[in-house]
Amino acid sequence: MTDDALADDHRVDDTVEVPEAWEPIPGEDDGIERITFVDGVRRVDARLTIDELDGPLPGLCGTFAVGAVQWDRTIPAAEVTEAFVERLALFSGGKASDLPSPGPQLSYRSEAIAETDPGLLVQRLHGSMRRAEGELSERLARRGDFVVADGPINDLSATEKVGYVKSHRVPYLEGDRARVIGMLAAGQRTPMFLIGAGGAYPRYSWYFRLADIDGGHSWTGIARAEVSSHLDLEAAQRVAARITAVLPAVGSAAHLDPRAPQNLVPIAALERELRRRMGDPAIVYRALRAAVADQGRLSA
Repeated sequence: MTDDALADDHRVDDTVEVPEAWEPIPGEDDGIERITFVDGVRRVDARLTIDELDGPLPGLCGTFAVGAVQWDRTIPAAEVTEAFVERLALFSGGKASDLPSPGPQLSYRSEAIAETDPGLLVQRLHGSMRRAEGELSERLARRGDFVVADGPINDLSATEKVGYVKSHRVPYLEGDRARVIGMLAAGQRTPMFLIGAGGAYPRYSWYFRLADIDGGHSWTGIARAEVSSHLDLEAAQRVAARITAVLPAVGSAAHLDPRAPQNLVPIAALERELRRRMGDPAIVYRALRAAVADQGRLSA
């Protein structure tokens, strides 16, 4: 499932949990001992050009890394438990080309798209990362982990995994419902609403506040979460109560992270580790330039 598909969300049922007037709902810490966070990072390593008889075609080399970090609240400590890196050489015009290996740890898998828009190559890289995130989240959830995945969920099976959304591009609520968001204190949430009601990808969602921040606007510290609507309502309420109460403890601090408090501390640590495993971008770029230097049709 793509982010674009998930964004087709304008059918909202805001009566699924509280049909009457809304008020903030406090979270409830049920004492869960471990939470697994899943995230991915991506990078364009180099732009490529394929010389064809009828003109050059764009391509790119890109890398993404996906992993998981488990927060053990009993210690407390967090540890990276999963991490993998994948490298793609993406070509437009339906014409894939084998990329010479730049080194023993820099093997790129070639793929082609039919279109010639360079922006679609970046979308393909992003989509590959998002699919890998979804597959890892689902595997860990089926294993029994309680998973919080950075970004919208893209697998709607009935497992207890949460999509954690930091940015607010789509206004899901209006009027009195929307005003409740600004009334939230740290550790409180809105009632749940159903996104994509009647569509192919329905899921329960709610807003919650991570921190009370002096001098901020009414949505400062607000995040949104979502779970599959294939969970029954009681299970979804239990998950909503849990993360509303617990996640404020790992909200980042403004003097350490410009995306505070929404960029959670375990996720920020995971992102740093994944970028380290992707390798230094300048070294990777030089290796790619050297690898295609003798290729008559291919340049970086």
